[in-house]
Amino acid sequence: MVDIELSYKTDVHRRLCIKKDLIELSHWIDVLSVISSELEQLKLIEKQLLKNSRIETNILGLRRKNTLVMGMLCKYEQELKIEYQYGKTEYTLTRAKLHENKRDIHVSLIQEFNQLKKTIYSHLIKYQLK
Repeated sequence: MVDIELSYKTDVHRRLCIKKDLIELSHWIDVLSVISSELEQLKLIEKQLLKNSRIETNILGLRRKNTLVMGMLCKYEQELKIEYQYGKTEYTLTRAKLHENKRDIHVSLIQEFNQLKKTIYSHLIKYQLK
């Protein structure tokens, strides 16, 4: 009887942790979708106003990276959904570290995007002063 209760509690804990990860992952994917839209707008600004090939290359590179990270996160989301519904693997430190690794990739992309925006804004300020 005790083993059944422990197994049930472990499963509930596993499912709660995976559900938390899924909710967080959904937010990350939404953020990357917004970044994708912003990159399209920044591409237009570069093309019409700045005409700077280095910035254009950075935008295209970040757009590719955003697409790759989005794909990786969507695949991870499917894996988590399958694990949530059918899996029996315990939620361990290894699984938590895997999730943290995905978070680090996401945060790194956001930082890179913010740096690109700063560069574009500084060029826009110079453009306005001319």
